[in-house]
Amino acid sequence: MVTLGLAILLAVGLLAAKLCQFLCLPSVTGYIVAGLLLGPSGVGLITSDTVGSGLDHFTHIALMLIAFGIGEHIELKRLRQHARSVACTGLGEIIGAFVLVSTVTFVVIRLLGFEVAGGELRDVLVLVLLLGAIGVATAPAATLMVVREMRASGPFTSTLLAVVAVDNGLAIMIFGLMVSISHQLVGAAPESLSVALLMGVADIGQALLLGITTGLLLDLTLRRFKRQEEMVTWGLALLLLCSELARFLEMSPLLAGMAAGCILVSRAERDVRIFRALNNFEPPIYVLFFTLAGTHLDLKSLGVAGLIGLFYFLARIGGKNLGVQIGGRLGRAPDLLRQNLGMALAPQAGVAIGLIVLLASDQNLTAFSAIVTPVVLTGVFLSELLGPLCVRRALVRAGETDSVEEGNHRDCSGLSSRQCDQLMRSADGVRLVPWVWEKLKPHLDAEGVVVFGAAHRAATPGLARFATIFAHHYHSYPMAVRVYRRGEGVPPKVFLAEQIEVSSMGYPLLTELVPDEDVSSGLVAAVEYNNARAVVLAAPLQGAVSNLPEVLENVAQNVSCLVVVARFYGELHTERILMPVISMDELEEIYSVVVALDAIGEHQVDLLYLLESTESPRRIEGKAEEIRKWLAARAQQVDITVRVMATDARVETIESEAQGYDLVVMGATRTPGIKKFFFGSLADTVASRLRKTLLVVYQPENS
Repeated sequence: MVTLGLAILLAVGLLAAKLCQFLCLPSVTGYIVAGLLLGPSGVGLITSDTVGSGLDHFTHIALMLIAFGIGEHIELKRLRQHARSVACTGLGEIIGAFVLVSTVTFVVIRLLGFEVAGGELRDVLVLVLLLGAIGVATAPAATLMVVREMRASGPFTSTLLAVVAVDNGLAIMIFGLMVSISHQLVGAAPESLSVALLMGVADIGQALLLGITTGLLLDLTLRRFKRQEEMVTWGLALLLLCSELARFLEMSPLLAGMAAGCILVSRAERDVRIFRALNNFEPPIYVLFFTLAGTHLDLKSLGVAGLIGLFYFLARIGGKNLGVQIGGRLGRAPDLLRQNLGMALAPQAGVAIGLIVLLASDQNLTAFSAIVTPVVLTGVFLSELLGPLCVRRALVRAGETDSVEEGNHRDCSGLSSRQCDQLMRSADGVRLVPWVWEKLKPHLDAEGVVVFGAAHRAATPGLARFATIFAHHYHSYPMAVRVYRRGEGVPPKVFLAEQIEVSSMGYPLLTELVPDEDVSSGLVAAVEYNNARAVVLAAPLQGAVSNLPEVLENVAQNVSCLVVVARFYGELHTERILMPVISMDELEEIYSVVVALDAIGEHQVDLLYLLESTESPRRIEGKAEEIRKWLAARAQQVDITVRVMATDARVETIESEAQGYDLVVMGATRTPGIKKFFFGSLADTVASRLRKTLLVVYQPENS
């Protein structure tokens, strides 16, 4: 039953996360909702009766990985650079969150008459102290995800990441102290309060010492391993040993894991390959961890606890903002930091959930855990809905997002990443910058044409520009073709946009109206009759209805010239060009297109040749030398920078490498439908995911 529960949690958690991503919500929200549906509040598939404690091991692994990941962001050298800002604002928001959460939840509980455990005042104090300690924690993963997505960098971003890291480290320490105080208040500790506090501090020191020792062992031993799989195995073994040793000695495994990551990243050698290696191991563990947390949220018994969770959420946000303002003024922090840091600390997820899981394992505080869990999970749910949006807004207000990317996405202010992507693919997002290159002059020996189909009004000027560039290269003329059905009539000013663009480039525009019931057959007729050297088509824009796949298939199979499909995205530039290829045949197919683009003016052209990840360094260097020789032998020379890269995922690599470019040019072979169904098309997949303008060059079999 445990194996079945494992499969259900992974599958449903991932599907729920994908749905939340589609709705522009964080993945962790989907995980919690999935757990909610699978647990006692939903269909009841995952409960203590069905799976017992068989999945607790994954919770322990996830806690250690979360803590170790936090340590990566506590680099002591970097913290010293922002010591004043981090110390004052960090302490301010920690104290503010702890005090306000404890105070507000205490008042709400007393006003509602909510009974806690034994119903005595000390029981209420225990509950609010535990909630206050957990309220200090933030979500490093959610914050870092938004920072990376926005490509943010600068003093505010550095301070934010440092505060988040220190914030969670201190949250774990404060939670440990509050647990010691709680044991004293409920009579579970035989010693006095002062002794309990001293023992709590000693436990923190011992956990830090255990973590530091583990970090030093990792640093000394991981250098012996070169392969990633060996590093993951050995690193995970030491981390889990550290976790279990901490539990056996009744220390905080979270604190020990954080210290291990901190000491590893702060060493002079700074070998952080283990963090990258564990990234491949973490996702399924995190899915299980957050989904299991959702199964602990029982809506049937939520009631007043859910209402307290709402006030917990509001008090936590208010406390962090108030604390940043007070701490920032005392530390003389810049106004920009004081105005935005509190907002950026809104997310809360992994560490808070880790703390309630630890609380659930404490037999002396079981009664309080039953209340803390729904309260905190309600706050986490709300935080993960609104938190990432708050971080995004804070980074934008701080002015530290990537200006290069915003140049292409300047109309995306206030939009989510998915909404921005849809806009850049639509008629409202696609734009053509004015022609700034020197005007082109038709060649004296010009003959033939480069045909382009008059498509959507937003794509037509871009098609006209590419067609004119290719026509100049092939010593021919650009020709706009419009296929219309007999009896429908020709719309007025049918070729006006094309005429304006081509004229601005210095060329005359040839036009042709073709009466035909089928667009593809009309285009084929125009191509063959006019001795076309190439055909340029546009991929459909977002929201537009198009039969381009059928048109492209028919045109490519029935013409004897080059076919280029342009997929426009945002503002069209061509200054920086990337050529990803996987074979020398593809390079030969697209080379003439790159030559044509480079001929209109100076361009940065980079060739990215993708090999399998198993290829040796010698093979990679040999392929780079082969490509350089091939390029040197071309009659038409282009200054191209050659890079050969081994990769496990071609599409993801192309997406990542394309970020610094304006235009991507790829080749695509024509394959029968059944063959494409089984083996796929790299160009088609890239076209659907790439956030750059893309040219796909098709070489028909009969060319």
